[in-house]
Parts: sequence; C-alpha cells; structure tokens
Amino acid sequence: MVNKGRLRLALTGGVGAMAVLAAGCSIGGKGALASGDSPATVTITPASGTAQVKPDGTIEVKASGAKLEKVTVQGQGGAAVTISGRFADGRKVWRSDRTMTPGASYTVTAQAEDDGKTRTATSTFTTLKPSATLSIADVTPNLKGEKVGIGMPIFVRFDRPVADKAAVERTLRVTPDKPVEGAWRWIGSDQVVYRTKTYWQPHQTVRFHASLAGVNAGGGVYGAADADATLSIGAAQVTTGDIGGHHMTVTRDGKKLRTVPFSAGNGETREFTTTSGVHLLMEKGNPVTMTSPGRQEGDPGYYKTVVNYAVRFSNSGEYVHSAPWSVGSQGSANVSHGCLNVSPENAKWFYDIAQRGDVLKLTGSDREVEWDNGWSVFQMPFDEWRQGSALK
Repeated sequence: MVNKGRLRLALTGGVGAMAVLAAGCSIGGKGALASGDSPATVTITPASGTAQVKPDGTIEVKASGAKLEKVTVQGQGGAAVTISGRFADGRKVWRSDRTMTPGASYTVTAQAEDDGKTRTATSTFTTLKPSATLSIADVTPNLKGEKVGIGMPIFVRFDRPVADKAAVERTLRVTPDKPVEGAWRWIGSDQVVYRTKTYWQPHQTVRFHASLAGVNAGGGVYGAADADATLSIGAAQVTTGDIGGHHMTVTRDGKKLRTVPFSAGNGETREFTTTSGVHLLMEKGNPVTMTSPGRQEGDPGYYKTVVNYAVRFSNSGEYVHSAPWSVGSQGSANVSHGCLNVSPENAKWFYDIAQRGDVLKLTGSDREVEWDNGWSVFQMPFDEWRQGSALK
C-alpha cells in the first residue's frame, strides 16, 4: 500500500504519453512523477522524444483533473514559424492551428492549475525532414521602395511544380489596408496570380503572407518556410486612348494631367495593329532595342531600332515610346509597327510618372489584347478569373 505523502511513480508510454502534474518540478512527456494523491494529468502529443513528426500534424495538449492556463510552443533548429493554437472544452484541451517547420525541434510547455497551484509539463520532439521541399522563388512586385499602380496583380512563383494546389493556396493571404474583393488563379504548375475584382484603392499598403512552412504540398513535398511581401499602392494613374482618334488622356487620382497625341500601329498586318482593351504598364527602359517579331535580318519588313523612354504594356512588343521620326503623324495618322509613338518630350514625361500596374485603356482597333498577353488580367471577367482558383 502506498502511504499518503510518499512519492509514487506513474509510467506511461506511446505517442500520447502523459505528463502527470507534480508540485515543484517540470515534467517531460514520456514518463511522469506524481506528488501526493493528486489525480491531475496532462497529456502532450507528440510525446517527448518523438522523432519524424509530420510537419502538418497537430500538437494537442489535454488536461484531466486540471484546467490549462497557458500553452507555448518554442521552436529550435530552423523552426522559424510561431505555433499558435486554441483552447477548447473549458480550457481542458489545446490544439495547434498551423503547420510546423520541417526538420526542426519543438518544445511544448503546458501550465495547468491543480488545486490552486500552477504545474508545468513539457514535451520536446522533432519534425520530419522531407526529401523535397517547396519554397516561393519570387513575388512580383518586389522592388524596394517601389510604388505600383492600382491594377497591379501579385505574381507568386514557386521553385517546383505544386501537386496539391488547394493546400498551398489555402496558405496565401492578401491583406490590403482598404479591403477589396480579389481571387487567385493558377497559370501553370508553379505560378499563381492574384488580381482584384475592381482596382486597388490608391495610396495604401497591401500585405502578402504565405503560411507555407510544413504544408503538405503533395507527393511527399512539404513547404520549407513562410514568406512575406509588401506592396505600396501609389496614385490612381489611368490612361485612356482612342487608337482611331490618335490621342490619349492621362489622369491621376481623377484629375486630368495631360492629353498626348500619338501614332499607333498602321494595321497593315495583325502584328502591326495596336491592341484594344485594358492593359497594365509592365516595365520601362531607356533605351530599349526593338526588333521585328518573327523576322530575320534581310526579311521583308525586318527592323531593328533603338528607342528612348519606352514603357511596355504587353508581351507582344507594345510600348509607349519616343519617336521623333513620326512627330508629324502623331495626333493625325497611325504609322507605327504597333507601339504608341509619342514625341520625345511627351515620352519622357510619361516615362517619369509611369508606375508598374498603371491602367492603360485603349479602344478603336479590331485586335483585342488577350488576358494573358502581358499583365492584361482585367480583360478576363472576374467570375471567370476566379474559376482558375484551386479552391473554387
């Protein structure tokens, strides 16, 4: 018989091994010491010493005969994520609410109240180190200090094909200061794009976060680490132009800045026809060398020209750029190979104010820009766009 007041040894085992609360000591998860006749126990899963725990597994703490006061999870060995959780069943249960870093060590510390006293139980375990991991290779836009336009999509590219797109997409969060509806669309096995239903509100910050660490991405691949990016949305700069009317008007935050005469594509062929539709400004360069698409030197129609103050708005070679040779036609005739030719003065002015993601709406040609020709994502109706989500 065990006399009251003497120590007794409680042996437990398995993944769900119990840590029995004891006065004045910290208790591991594989075995337990109990003091007096207190029946209170705390079970921490995974138990202390457990290895190869799946990163997408759940940490669970259960109290019997006591109430949990606090549970903390501290990571070591590359565990960059903070593991949070929620209490349930009147604070007798705590469960983690996110995944863990692969190949890392974690220590769970649980404090519970037993007969008016705070007792502590701990468990230290390690997570599986998978043979392959998934990381975010690039988030665009990503230039330090850059302000982008109100149409700017968010492009996320991974370092390998994603097998379980739904699991990965669930980890992606876009949080603007000024909320607006938006959706993700996969445009390949390793790239997903976020666009808004309407445009971003100007002059705000948009934050992107991926809780990717430990997510089961399919095929034995787990997410390697979380990722963050911040977008700074600048002024609402919108340019509208009529290809047949040879002029475009630039506005900023609803106020007209300038009307610019231009000469658009001559329309002799499809490639020499400037596209109509909603474009987004993609990049700019000074100078830029332009060559005729699909033609070699010596072919009819071949050209190679260096232009200044060039702002790209499609992947089919369309730019707004300086064209001193066509000033006489700007505002009255379309003589270009598809670009918008403007005067050197207007080209520099437009170049200097242009932001990636600014909206350029063109009308007046029979060639509509495709939604995936550059960043022309607003060419696709939003309801159709979000059908490309893995969570539709």
